[in-house]
Amino acid sequence: MRSEMGLIASRRRNQIGILILAAVPIVIAFAVRQAAPDPGVGPAFLADITTNGMFVALTALTVQMPLFLPLAVAAVSGDALAGEAGSGTLRYVLTVPVGRTRLLLAKYLAALAGVLFAVLVVAGTGVLVGLLLFGAGPVPTLSGFELTYAQGLWRVVLAVGYATAALAAVLAIGMLVSSLTEQPIAAMIAVVIVTMTMQIIGALPQMEAVHPFLIPTHWMAFADLFREPVFTEPMLAGLRVFAVYVALGLAAALWRFRTRDVTS
Repeated sequence: MRSEMGLIASRRRNQIGILILAAVPIVIAFAVRQAAPDPGVGPAFLADITTNGMFVALTALTVQMPLFLPLAVAAVSGDALAGEAGSGTLRYVLTVPVGRTRLLLAKYLAALAGVLFAVLVVAGTGVLVGLLLFGAGPVPTLSGFELTYAQGLWRVVLAVGYATAALAAVLAIGMLVSSLTEQPIAAMIAVVIVTMTMQIIGALPQMEAVHPFLIPTHWMAFADLFREPVFTEPMLAGLRVFAVYVALGLAAALWRFRTRDVTS
């Protein structure tokens, strides 16, 4: 895992990606500072930023969950197996006396640590820039109650954990796709197509029967952390769906990787 995490951290495109993810909450904060939005206009939490800078972090997560963060997951998962196979290093890695199951799980957990770091960068940057531009104070909830700043910060941490769980499901799909090809770009594109297709299906009323089983249906449920009392059922439903995708995705990836004839 240390080796895999080192590879992920050392890749230049991942470093640039982290900078781009961090830039989004900064842009949001300065835009709101320049011109406050009207209530109900824009993404969730945007109009609340002027009342407490902590909402910069939540707005940034809301904005980046549909595209930027899944794209980052696609890049990491595409490199995990397909990237090494494409560069010809995977067969040399497999000469190390470590089972394929352990190797794939190590790659998954290292990638998941990278995903958690990316989400923390988004939320942490949002909290810091929001604190500098809009200050701290009581955090108003969507139900009209107020939380202390410490309570609000803890709920941001919980939101980070929930968002990471959602992306863990996307990562499991990415590991499966990465085990099917030796072209990392193809794996990345496939993961993006899968997540975009789920979002399109989720927007069609005619497909309402399958909406509860789609990842994007649930990945914004962290907004319920900012209600009083907290609405837990939508998040619990989301966590169950994410767990199923992780279990099935990793099981299929393990089966494919363990039976695959690696020639490059």
